[in-house]
Amino acid sequence: MISDKEKQIARRLQKDISVVSRPFQDIAAVTGSTEEEVLQTIRAFLSRRWMRKFSAIVRHQKIGFTSNAMVVWAVPEERVEEVGKAMASLREITHCYEREPPFLEKYNLFCMVHLKDTDPEPFIQSIAARLGIPDYQILLSLEELKKSSMEYFT
Repeated sequence: MISDKEKQIARRLQKDISVVSRPFQDIAAVTGSTEEEVLQTIRAFLSRRWMRKFSAIVRHQKIGFTSNAMVVWAVPEERVEEVGKAMASLREITHCYEREPPFLEKYNLFCMVHLKDTDPEPFIQSIAARLGIPDYQILLSLEELKKSSMEYFT
């Protein structure tokens, strides 16, 4: 059973978290908790699997990224982990994940590329050459349609 205090904390966690050095202090103040109580509640949510992860929703255009593309890659199964880690280590890539089943029966690794004022194709071609993955498709982001998360406690 979830307590009222846990619901209050969950309500705050499912909304935007302040970009400050100690964001959980802000949540503690609003919920009448201490920062440590908020952190303990988060740990409990994670251990109970009520919460799987924290993730950032980046509003790319607001921070100056004007060239965004989803790239789908056909990566040999035995190289998915190696290639995925290499791509995820690049600062220009914000998302990198394996897709099961593969898109169009062959594109099994997806990544999101964000660049400032430049065509993404040369950057993507350099990744393909460096990692030896020649089969890919570039899906350009032309318009941002939605940036929201599920809310379970309203």
